[in-house]
Amino acid sequence: MGTFWLVLGGCGSATLAASFTADTAKLGEGTAFPLGIGLVGVSIAFGLTVLTIAYALGHITDCHLNPAVSFGLWAGKRFPGSELLPYIIAQVIGAIVGAAVVYLIASGRADFALTGSNPLATNGFGAHSPSGYSLAACFLTEVVMTFMFLMVILGASDRRAPKGFAPIAIGLALTLIHLVSIPVTNTSVNPARSTGPALFAGGEHIAQLWLFWLAPILGAILAGLFYSSFFTESKKDR
Repeated sequence: MGTFWLVLGGCGSATLAASFTADTAKLGEGTAFPLGIGLVGVSIAFGLTVLTIAYALGHITDCHLNPAVSFGLWAGKRFPGSELLPYIIAQVIGAIVGAAVVYLIASGRADFALTGSNPLATNGFGAHSPSGYSLAACFLTEVVMTFMFLMVILGASDRRAPKGFAPIAIGLALTLIHLVSIPVTNTSVNPARSTGPALFAGGEHIAQLWLFWLAPILGAILAGLFYSSFFTESKKDR
């Protein structure tokens, strides 16, 4: 449910509302004016999905929403390895269902087509990077952004941190990550989020998925190892 909400709210905002225009000809003026939420609005939408669903489901599942987060928490000794596979399966299923709903809504427009560099808010590099960034630049972006995302998650959810505020910090971190990296990769930091839309877009979008599994998981594991090595509570502080 959590990853479904992330994809529906985040990718849905990018697909349906980012560049929305209203035709005022229907109102008799014969012109069009922009109403789209743009890069900033999409960034906020992704952050809001995490913030809201973390409060709703955090007490049930810890609300990972993201295979990279699950790997990062495992590397940080916060999550058992035996639960990685079922969590990842659930996250990917949720992302696919979320992307399916976005696709069904978007296809309700007569002029809708899975064209352009990033249909259904897919992620990509090279020709499928929104601003044409190289494979190396996109790989580095995804590793670093996921590393910092996990550092925020691990720190905000640490038992020494103020209680009840973790979803706010995590949601705002994801918003900031999108503000920086939408022009580069359309922002993944989440292999499941990348997989759902790519399966519907097909072709090169599926062929490029490997980067959006490898880079986020690598960044997350590095963050988990780093946090557990340098910031874990010492026995004398307990």
